[in-house]
Amino acid sequence: MRTRKPASVRKAEITHAALELSFEVGPDRVTTAMIAELLGLTQPAIYKHFPNKNDIWNTVTDELCNRIDANIRAAQNQPNPSARLRELMMGQLRLLHDYPALPEIMVMRDPNAGTTALRTRILTSTGGLRKAIQSAMGEAQTMGHIRCDLDVEDCTNLIVSVVQGAALRLLRFREPEALLVTGERLLDLQLSLLTEQGEIK
Repeated sequence: MRTRKPASVRKAEITHAALELSFEVGPDRVTTAMIAELLGLTQPAIYKHFPNKNDIWNTVTDELCNRIDANIRAAQNQPNPSARLRELMMGQLRLLHDYPALPEIMVMRDPNAGTTALRTRILTSTGGLRKAIQSAMGEAQTMGHIRCDLDVEDCTNLIVSVVQGAALRLLRFREPEALLVTGERLLDLQLSLLTEQGEIK
């Protein structure tokens, strides 16, 4: 006899199944029937927790945005701006590793798939992340950790490009397990190039 799971657990399973399928087949092709099959449920069981697919996407959005916002808050505990900068970037790399469907969602342009509002909300959260990165970059430069002859905006763009490049490689090669190792190596290389001595302080 199948054990009845709490609603919160089942909703989390459905949300994660939607994300898993988004990475495998693309978010525009995910259906409630596919989610039900992956979880061994019936479609009515899915609708019991989410009346329609847009409700699933809204919950997906909540989870992704909450994770981005939590990464920003966690990094603020770092008093050293260079350490804070690195933690902000590593947090975003870990997000891509844990949710490899994120780049798929952000590049999709199907207005009928229910992800337009999702992308807008994620862009708002990533905008907050960028502000935190630029702020940490400015503080690091003031403290002499970053070369004073460099423009903070340019430095921010260079560092953010590490995550953007990781997202593109994820779309191309479909290897989330390699993302953290490669991303961290490139991040440290990029940071070292921005310092006076060529090493991270």
